[in-house]
Amino acid sequence: MAKDDLVSIDGKVSDLSGGGAYKIVLDNGQVISARLCGKMKKFKIRVVVGDRVTVGVSPYDPTHGLITNRHKGNERPSNNPS
Repeated sequence: MAKDDLVSIDGKVSDLSGGGAYKIVLDNGQVISARLCGKMKKFKIRVVVGDRVTVGVSPYDPTHGLITNRHKGNERPSNNPS
């Protein structure tokens, strides 16, 4: 499945599990496990507990995802392209 086919959902990192897996609490209250996407590993972007992230979730398995973006600060991302 291509990265373009994933559904993007915002959430907050709540726990760091072993093997590079993160527990993410989504804005709707659901908890999923996620890993870093390849570009974030390549450029060594650090994700720590408490960071706001965007997670790409597959429509076929909504319990796992890929962390595609880490938001600066603890602000919610805006959808206004200014």
